[in-house]
Amino acid sequence: MTLAPAPTEDLAHDLRAAAETASAWPFEEARKIVERLKRKPKDEVLFETGYGPSGLPHIGTFGEVARTTMVRHAFRVLTDDKVKTRLLCFSDDMDGMRKIPDNVPDRAALEPYLQMPLTSVPNPFGGDYPSFGDHNNAMLRRFLDTFGFDYEFASATDYYKSGKLDAVLLKAAEKYDAIMDVMLPTLGEERQATYSPFLPISPTSGRVLYVPLKAVDAKAGTVTFTDEDGAEKTLPVTGGAVKLQWKPDFGARWAALGVDFEMFGKDHQTNAPVYDRICEVLGAEPPEHYVYELFLDQNGQKISKSKGNGLTIDEWLTYASPESLALYMFQSPRSAKKLHFDVIPKAVDEYFNFLARYPSQDWKNRLGNPVWHIHSGNPPVIDMPVSFTMLLNLASASNAEDEDVLWGFLRRHVPGVSSETHPKLAELVGYAVRYFKAFVEPNKRFRPADDVERGALEALYEALGVLPEDAGAAEIQDVLYDVARPIPRYQDLKAKGATPEKPGVSVEWFNAIYQVLLGEQRGPRFGSFVEIYGIPETRALIKEKLG
Repeated sequence: MTLAPAPTEDLAHDLRAAAETASAWPFEEARKIVERLKRKPKDEVLFETGYGPSGLPHIGTFGEVARTTMVRHAFRVLTDDKVKTRLLCFSDDMDGMRKIPDNVPDRAALEPYLQMPLTSVPNPFGGDYPSFGDHNNAMLRRFLDTFGFDYEFASATDYYKSGKLDAVLLKAAEKYDAIMDVMLPTLGEERQATYSPFLPISPTSGRVLYVPLKAVDAKAGTVTFTDEDGAEKTLPVTGGAVKLQWKPDFGARWAALGVDFEMFGKDHQTNAPVYDRICEVLGAEPPEHYVYELFLDQNGQKISKSKGNGLTIDEWLTYASPESLALYMFQSPRSAKKLHFDVIPKAVDEYFNFLARYPSQDWKNRLGNPVWHIHSGNPPVIDMPVSFTMLLNLASASNAEDEDVLWGFLRRHVPGVSSETHPKLAELVGYAVRYFKAFVEPNKRFRPADDVERGALEALYEALGVLPEDAGAAEIQDVLYDVARPIPRYQDLKAKGATPEKPGVSVEWFNAIYQVLLGEQRGPRFGSFVEIYGIPETRALIKEKLG
């Protein structure tokens, strides 16, 4: 890999100057926070992400932490790391369980716990965690720790019960009418009649109650309501006896903690002004926002924790690296993207392509390169001699049952290569074999060659036989073109530099190669594939498929 250019005399100055005008979205958001500090100076900036543990954490949850971390690092660069920053991952685990997720064992056993706080619902998975909320929180933290995020974890249950939110809850009781003035215009007529920003936790059943309040005593800091047993009850708003409805809760948490930046999905966008207004009613300035598009599953449906559609964090990491996942999060956050297994190979290869470009780039382009943001300004230098797509095609051609098959091809292509000399390549080989077995092999669809394709492939078989076995990718690619050019079906007169005497070659020729020989719709540059797979092996493959 090309080494990075030598540092300038004042590296920090060059970096800071490039950061001031960097167009990457994390810098755009970080500059908003810099301006915020000019309006309201403070010693510490708080970045927050929210998590609703009503289901197992999915990749979208991870994406909020990864993206917020990127903004946090950009802010630290813009301020020369002179302002203290914190990242708080806040779990709304005191929310009532409104429905039972589809992807939990023994769903019927959870039915008695509907509307109870998630940290009061038994853990359906068993193990060391006492509640469903605790289990899901632990799953999220385990991955965030594995990835190495610098964050603090916060539980709503802990914050409510320990008194950390008491001051803002008392303020909410004092400003009850003002909060209602914000909320009521956003509700339908029927909901207006029963709405309250405070949700009592029933002393009788332990459920989160959506009931109208009979009285709010700001001086005493209490609310009065009719409990499930029909009796009138009065509870303090402090100490975890009540919680706030989710819209007031958003704004109240911002006010209580002094949050400066939070991103959320597009499904929150219409409610963001409500969150802001509640925060202002409670005497604080709302944080800077960043709204991202939602992820979709393979059918174009919104990913849901309760449905368990789309990818889980563990599923992605079974078949690809955390860095490739971080790249997928960095790219186009304001565009809806499909989050399914078929996006993984492209993400893996794009990550290594960006990494290879980084050392030779100037600072302007470096700060626009995703790997700078993924690795917090310090991307590693990695020699990756082949692409993930190439490994998948090698696995497909050889029906690789284990990693040794792929290493055989790789050692011939790169003498001396091993898992010790190329540990990242070793990871990629493992991912490729697992991905091949799970998704490529079961879906391979070979088709027979028609008469034109058969003739072309027979000609390719003969032409490859004339080449020396150690021919390079470029020489092999030239043979591919030479075989196709005389065939009218594969001639492309619109290709750059094409003439009637020497037409270009259409993609249809290469599609035919992959569909007939490998059972794939497309693949990498075929000359490079043959160089690694081997000319004798490729000829044997042609003979087998034509036979």
